[in-house]
Amino acid sequence: MKTIFRNLFLYVVLLGLIPSNTSAQGTLSGQPGFVRSEFVFEEAPFRSCHASTIAETSGGLVAAWFGGSEEGALDVGIWISRHDGREWSDPVEVVNGANDHKRIRYPCWNPVLFQPRVGPLLLFYKVGPSPSTWWGMWMESSNSGRTWSEPKRLPNDMLGPIRNKPVELPSGTLLSGSSTENAGWRVHMELASATRKTWSRTEPLNGAMEMAAIQPTILVHRSDSIQVLSRTKQGRISEAWSEDGGETWGRMTFTELPNPNSGIDAVMLRDGRSLLVYNHTQKGRGVLNVAVAKADGKRWSGALVLENEPGSEFSYPAVIQTRDGSVHITYTWKRKRIKHVVLDPFKLALQEIVEGQWR
Repeated sequence: MKTIFRNLFLYVVLLGLIPSNTSAQGTLSGQPGFVRSEFVFEEAPFRSCHASTIAETSGGLVAAWFGGSEEGALDVGIWISRHDGREWSDPVEVVNGANDHKRIRYPCWNPVLFQPRVGPLLLFYKVGPSPSTWWGMWMESSNSGRTWSEPKRLPNDMLGPIRNKPVELPSGTLLSGSSTENAGWRVHMELASATRKTWSRTEPLNGAMEMAAIQPTILVHRSDSIQVLSRTKQGRISEAWSEDGGETWGRMTFTELPNPNSGIDAVMLRDGRSLLVYNHTQKGRGVLNVAVAKADGKRWSGALVLENEPGSEFSYPAVIQTRDGSVHITYTWKRKRIKHVVLDPFKLALQEIVEGQWR
C-alpha cells in the first residue's frame, strides 16, 4: 500500500500538480559546507514576496522582505520574522507606504536590516511609485525587531542602502551602497555619521552610458581598502575600489563573474576571505550560487549551488556571518516564499572558475 501511494505521489509531482524541490534540496544537502535549509514561512497573508534581508541581534536572527499582491502594487508593505533559536515567527507587516493622512498609499521596496555594534537594530526601506521615483525611509528597534519606532524619511537626495546591508567603519560611520535609476543606472555611495544625523554621498561610480549598474554590495578588505560589486545589465558583475575608506572611488570595471541583471550580496568572512551569493548565469534566475575569493577579492572559486531549476526564480540573496562563524543566507524562492540556508564556510569545497565556468 505504501508503494502505491509513493508511486501516486511521484506521478502527481511529474504532472506538476504538486510543487517539488526535492532534487534541488537533495543536491544542496550533499554539498560540503551545507548545514541546513528551511523556509522562513510556509503560508502568509500575501501572494508574492521578494528582496529579503537578514541581521543578527542579541535576541536572535531577524529577516525582512517586501510582500503583497505583486511587486509595485499599492498593497506591498515590509514584513518581518524573528528566529528564536528554534523556529521563525509568523510574518508580521511592520510598515507600509500609507502617508500620514492615510489617503495615499505607495508600494514599499527593498528593506535592509542592519545591526550596528552599539545601538538599536536599523531598518531601511524605500517608498514610492517606482524605483526611479522612490525615496528613502528608516525605522529602528531596541528589542530585536519586536516593536519599531515611527518611520522617518531620510534627508533629501539620500536613499540609504539601496538593497544590500551597509558596513560600519571603525569611526562608527555607516557606508551604504546606493544607486539611482532615474537618469540611467548609476551607483553611488552614502556615508552616515554614527548618530545618523549627518549624511553625505559620493559622485556616481559609473557612467550610465558605459555601464548600467545598481545595487552594490560592500567588502571591506582593510579599513582603507574597500571593494563594491554590483549588478549590471551587461551580463557581468562589476567592481570598483576605494583606497581611502570610501571617500573616493576608482573607475568601475567588469569582473569575470556572470550576472543576469539580478541582485547579488557578499560578506567579508572573519578569516579574510570574501563570500558572494549570486546567479552564476547571464540569462534567467534559475540557478543560485555561492563563490569564495581569497584576500585579494579578485580570484573567485565556485563553492556551492543553492538552487538549480531552469525557468524558476531564485534571486535577491542576502548574506551575513553570525557570531558563531556560520553563514546565513536568505533569498527569494519563486516569489512565493523566503528561503533560509545555513553554511559552514570552513567546509566549503572550492572549485576553480575558468572563463566563467566551474571546473
